[in-house]
Amino acid sequence: MTGTPREARIVDTFATLADTLVDSYDVVELLQTLVETCVDVLDIDAAGIMLANAWGELEVIASTSETSRLMEVLQLDAEAGPCMTTFTTGQPVACPDIADAPAAWAAFSAGALALGVRSAHAVPLRLRATVIGTLNLFGTAPGTLSDPDLRIARAMADVATIGILHERTLREHEVVQAQLQRAIGSREVIEQAKGVVSHVRSVSIEDAFGIIRAHAVATGEPLSDVAQAIVNRSLRL
Repeated sequence: MTGTPREARIVDTFATLADTLVDSYDVVELLQTLVETCVDVLDIDAAGIMLANAWGELEVIASTSETSRLMEVLQLDAEAGPCMTTFTTGQPVACPDIADAPAAWAAFSAGALALGVRSAHAVPLRLRATVIGTLNLFGTAPGTLSDPDLRIARAMADVATIGILHERTLREHEVVQAQLQRAIGSREVIEQAKGVVSHVRSVSIEDAFGIIRAHAVATGEPLSDVAQAIVNRSLRL
């Protein structure tokens, strides 16, 4: 690929990332764009991304072909291979010729060669000491990545990491906001319930709250649920 189209494709990818930092987006679509970009601009034939789930286990998230998906599944099944090693060590791993791969990778190597894949490189998706996944690059011929290609691969891995962590931060923020809104709603219902009990029992607001809270403690029900029942007139104290 000539320099100009290659550089334009890379710039477009980083521009896509910039858009995700201000707009809602699909993280899987972003990662798919990244692996497709890797195939376009690097001297490789297929690419994929695996991410760690909540239990720390890798899962295939994006791939440019069925072959790249199967390559990642092979490593997951064998619990061996460049991607698995990168995830464990947090360091890039190169396997220029899978036919000469370490003996510990035998199951992976046999499957890869059967798929017609001869080289594999893995780059960690890492923030400081935390590895959240791997960017995986595959070739149908033996060979190593050039220094420029390796730098671009690392940049793409950084892009993926930023996008993923940004999405997670947004999701966590939405959860916090939802929890806050529920808390605000519950507080409003409790205030209404205090007013109802104060009126019915002819007691102060403070005493009304004590009555409501005492009932919640005695029954083991959430305070907000007791308050809602009082407001709905399904519970009389």
